[in-house]
Amino acid sequence: MVLVTGGTGLVGAHLLIHLIEKGENVRAIYRNQDSIQKTKSLFSLYKKEALYDSIHWLQADVLDIPSLESAFVGIDQVYHCAALISFDPKDEDLVRKTNIEGTANIVNFCLTNDIKKLCHVSSIAALGDLAEHESIITEETEWNPEKPHSDYAISKYGAEMEVWRGLQEGLEVVIINPGVIIGPGFWNQGSGELFTKVKNGLSFYTKGSTGFIAVSDIVSTMYHLMKSEIHGERFTLISQNITFQNLLFTIADSLKVKRPKYYATPFIMNTLYKLDWIASNIFGKKRQLSRASARSSYSNDLFSNEKIKNALNIEFIDVHDYIKKIIKL
Repeated sequence: MVLVTGGTGLVGAHLLIHLIEKGENVRAIYRNQDSIQKTKSLFSLYKKEALYDSIHWLQADVLDIPSLESAFVGIDQVYHCAALISFDPKDEDLVRKTNIEGTANIVNFCLTNDIKKLCHVSSIAALGDLAEHESIITEETEWNPEKPHSDYAISKYGAEMEVWRGLQEGLEVVIINPGVIIGPGFWNQGSGELFTKVKNGLSFYTKGSTGFIAVSDIVSTMYHLMKSEIHGERFTLISQNITFQNLLFTIADSLKVKRPKYYATPFIMNTLYKLDWIASNIFGKKRQLSRASARSSYSNDLFSNEKIKNALNIEFIDVHDYIKKIIKL
């Protein structure tokens, strides 16, 4: 039997569909009934409601050790998708606790229960920092602790350290480092918010760039890695490097709404970050834009996907085509 953590998130929910379609016997953990509804709705979106009943749901939490004891009974492989994504500095402690301590718990249970293989979902945020002579980020790019990183990036880097510890103690592991993940069904969180904001008339765009990938490519690659003999490796998963301007314009065109009109320069983004800080600290509003998010909006990071393409001999879906496809669902 396969265990999936984070089965109520974008990647985990799509992974559940993929695994069930492949005939896998799947157990998924959840924290509350409301979160399960997101996954159920996704199955309905794809018109695959009949597959949903094949999932063995168990209430548990990666930070609740007693609940995890039941979750690991009879499990052979684990897909660890659970994570807290937040760039609000007020969530720093919870982000680090969930992503680092939660992953440590999963690794410990894998070791105790002789799990055959663990696939950990990390992020390109946990990859290294370019040196002066480098121009593209790969799996071998070294992490520089002297450079600024978001709390989320630090938490994902720390989580990877726990997975590598598991490898040293005899656990077979693979780590994937996805770029910004595009997918349907979760329009009010993560990258889904981009679609919602554009649909509602987003006015500004930036010219920074990063790596993007379709969620369908993520789950397919995870499955192939777990079925392969590959272990003790991590892989950057992106389809292509795209500017935020290009992405937002593609979303707008696909939705048949107006494109964002105004270019938000680095100066504007840093000003907005400061105003957001003031609104949060004086008026108690939830942070919408952190310093790290502002910086990333105009940073031109380039990532290489050559390692995974060579390892599995695969090609990824063009993100622009995928956006057009999911909007029609």
